[in-house]
Amino acid sequence: MFVGQLALVLAAAFAGAAFYINVAEQPARLGLDDRSLLKEWKPSYAAGFAMQGSLAVLSGVLGLVAAWMTRDWSWVVGAVLIIANWPYTVVGMMPTNNKLKAIAETEAGPASRSMIKAWGRLHAVRTSLGIAATLAYLWALN
Repeated sequence: MFVGQLALVLAAAFAGAAFYINVAEQPARLGLDDRSLLKEWKPSYAAGFAMQGSLAVLSGVLGLVAAWMTRDWSWVVGAVLIIANWPYTVVGMMPTNNKLKAIAETEAGPASRSMIKAWGRLHAVRTSLGIAATLAYLWALN
């Protein structure tokens, strides 16, 4: 089923990007001074939000289409897991994101560093949801 395979590919791309952020980008940026850390986080977050948000929505919609086409509820599991990134981001992460975006680079310091560290822990949940969705789609394919 092509629609289901495409849902899987998009969920895997989401999970891979999220995993990269947690294991490579976030640790690397934490090696920067406070001002550079905040300066790097802001455009990185904006780009990641656009890319990952699109992947989550498209994968979720395709997963639901696959469920409808096959009459197999197992596709819904993957779709719910990948779409769950949206409410989690809005409710769980957006307060931290908005606080960080509001800090001027000249005012970066220990508080902004601490928030970016917390952001990394929050983002790990998104990574977990992406991996879980990918595994659920693999289960649905088999």
